[in-house]
Amino acid sequence: MADGFIRWYRESGATSVFAEQVGLFEAHGIGLVHPVKDAAEVINIEGDDVLIHPEELGRLLGLRFASIAMNWWFSADTNVIDEYDYQPFGCEIQTLWLDGLTSEQADVVEAAVVAAATGLPVPTRAVIVDRRGAADPEDWDSVVLYDGEKPPVMPDRVLVRDPLAERLLRSSPELRSEETGAGLTLLSPARSL
Repeated sequence: MADGFIRWYRESGATSVFAEQVGLFEAHGIGLVHPVKDAAEVINIEGDDVLIHPEELGRLLGLRFASIAMNWWFSADTNVIDEYDYQPFGCEIQTLWLDGLTSEQADVVEAAVVAAATGLPVPTRAVIVDRRGAADPEDWDSVVLYDGEKPPVMPDRVLVRDPLAERLLRSSPELRSEETGAGLTLLSPARSL
C-alpha cells in the first residue's frame, strides 16, 4: 500500500499557470518558499533538497522538459512533496504526498488543490484524493490518460469531468455523484459522503 496522496491531472495549457497556482496555495497557507531559507526547494535524484529561486522553478516548469519534485511548506519543519510531471500527449500531473501531515493539514492540501483545479484556466481531467494510500498514484493513469474502464481501488474522492465521470459511474454504480461546478463531478464511495 502507498502513502496517502492527491494526484491532479490537467490539460497542458499554452502557458504555465504555476505562478497562479502558487498564489492559490499561499491563500490556503501553503508556501513555495521555505520560511527560513527564503528560497524554493527542488529535490534532486539523490533525494537532497536544492535551493532555487521561485521564478527559476517556474521557468523550468514552463519549459515542460522534465519531471520535477519540489516542496511546499506549512512551516519550516512541515512540507508537502509535490512530483510535477509532463506527459507527451498534453497532460500535466502533480502528485502531492500526504505522509507526515496531520488530518487538518491534509484537508488544507486538498482544499488548495481543489481550488486550483476549479479556479485555474487550464481544464482539469481528474483529482484523485487517496488519503489512505489504497492504490498507487500511477494506478489511475490507465483510467485518466488512456480511457481505461475499470478504476483501481476507489479512493476517498475523485473529482472528474465527463466523459470520465460517466465511465467511472458505469463501472462502479455504487458511487455517489455530486456536481461541483467548473464542469467537474465529485465521486465518492457511498459511505464517505
